[in-house]
Amino acid sequence: MNLDFAHSALVIVDVQNDFCPGGALGVQNGDQVIEPLNRLSAIFTASGGRVLATQDWHPANHASFASTQGKKTGEVIDLGEIRGQVLWPDHCVQGTRGADFHQELNQNFINLIIRKGFRTNLDSYSAFFENDRKTATGLNGYLKALSLDTLVLGGLATDYCVLYSALDATVLGYKTIVVKDAIRGVDYPSGSVEQALMLLSGAGVVFIDSGEIK
Repeated sequence: MNLDFAHSALVIVDVQNDFCPGGALGVQNGDQVIEPLNRLSAIFTASGGRVLATQDWHPANHASFASTQGKKTGEVIDLGEIRGQVLWPDHCVQGTRGADFHQELNQNFINLIIRKGFRTNLDSYSAFFENDRKTATGLNGYLKALSLDTLVLGGLATDYCVLYSALDATVLGYKTIVVKDAIRGVDYPSGSVEQALMLLSGAGVVFIDSGEIK
């Protein structure tokens, strides 16, 4: 695939310790996304593209934590006006090792880090909006200011933060590409990864392997 790198950005989604194997919310084989993302980061940087990364950045008492709600992990509640909030184990707490990017992720190429989910009562899956679908992270303004119109996404997890980031990217008018060998999913509830891939395909997202970008 030939990209106009001057108008393209690689978006690395939540490659943090708590989402990798051994983490509080570890995705099976989640660390396998790092090698292709490092390789793509080097290509984008050498070719004049941008490399961005998102980082879950929760306060210790975040409303999406089952412990905060006194409920079990995996239960679903309404959180204010937000329906269907999944309750997670405590993860990516600000300033902890779990919130850090995985040590094997090469951060030298990253031009911008977008932190999300730092509001106590509001979770955030998308790189563009918090889960109220109104509160912007600032990413769209950054991309528009640099005249970037093509986004290549990879990271964690396929069925949550990658899914919502890619869907929002298409709605906002970006050509959106997801790197198949640079994503892994939670698959909770069972079947959610397959459903996510179907939703992305239906929205016009293009899927490629990392080796297709030269």
